[in-house]
Amino acid sequence: MNRGTFYLHYYDIDDVLNDILEDFLSDTLSVLDHVLCPYKLNCTYPFCEKIRSASHYQVLFFDDVTAARMLEKLADLGKEDFITRLMKNSLLTFEQAEAVFYFQMNGCLAINRMMLKNHCSDWTKIQQTIDQFIKGGLETFLIHDQREEIL
Repeated sequence: MNRGTFYLHYYDIDDVLNDILEDFLSDTLSVLDHVLCPYKLNCTYPFCEKIRSASHYQVLFFDDVTAARMLEKLADLGKEDFITRLMKNSLLTFEQAEAVFYFQMNGCLAINRMMLKNHCSDWTKIQQTIDQFIKGGLETFLIHDQREEIL
């Protein structure tokens, strides 16, 4: 592609990266349905599974700048709703709920980096372990009353 064609479609290289990240995150709007869900079988971010299954995006996760921008975009999509729901169903403060949100997102990225780097073949077992950890951790903060489930 020559320079003129590039600038017909993009302002600069950051614009290209934004386009790639938008494409990658386009179907992760259901993040909340997979996070705060102690009564569901699967609680993993779709983001985590997508990292593993979308091989053409995996290179993005090994670049610290790109990975940070991707996490920032993902936070823009789901942070407010996640924190609101967690605070509504727990006694956590905003700062505590926000810390849980970022811990989960960054943990997911770290696990996926490790698994990709090590060519992990037992994704399902590891994912079940992480889901159990997430459920157990969130369960300790939830308010239990007459509700069957919180979502």
